[in-house]
Amino acid sequence: MEIQDWGEIDYDRATGRQLEVLQKVLDGAEDQLIFCSHPPVVTLGRATEEGDLQGWQGSVVKSSRGGKATYHGPGQLVIYPIVHLGRPHRHLALRDVQGYLRLLEKVLIQTLAMHYDLKAESQPHPTGVWVGEKKVASIGVAVKRWITYHGVALNLGPDPLAFQGIKPCGFTPETMASLEELLALPLKRERLKEQLAQRFFELFAPAEI
Repeated sequence: MEIQDWGEIDYDRATGRQLEVLQKVLDGAEDQLIFCSHPPVVTLGRATEEGDLQGWQGSVVKSSRGGKATYHGPGQLVIYPIVHLGRPHRHLALRDVQGYLRLLEKVLIQTLAMHYDLKAESQPHPTGVWVGEKKVASIGVAVKRWITYHGVALNLGPDPLAFQGIKPCGFTPETMASLEELLALPLKRERLKEQLAQRFFELFAPAEI
């Protein structure tokens, strides 16, 4: 798995670049792990329902990912794994989309436990990662020719715009929280990327043939 860091990038442009990377993986490149953030935008996944927008005044983009409406902004770390589910992985059955989602959650849960002493967990539905009754990460993916794109929005720091005027993932804005709010201390983004990348390398390792 190779790492790319795109910095802050427009959501639509990031989607286009993901599809370019997806094609390279289809042509034989390694799985890719992309880190980035987006300017403030609400994205509407395929399961978005009427009423999920409740007065949001900013940019809105329809997305090919699963899930409902959610916010992206500078206070998040966005993670786009481009993973070929048609190739053997040590901890993932071939073409197992549900298993892939559970493994994404596990990367976050294990990272938060090992490095931040936070007890995080997933729920049977919908996907995402929670600390107690607060949701800290939203997950929405798409799969094309058995290769994944889109991925994870991990809330790092408080953002006054975040989740106001929408029902994020179908919940109230108050359901969402950031890691810095829960930890009561600032996060070092670069260190967190390294920690997450290490868990990705271990949990998404190719199977030995």
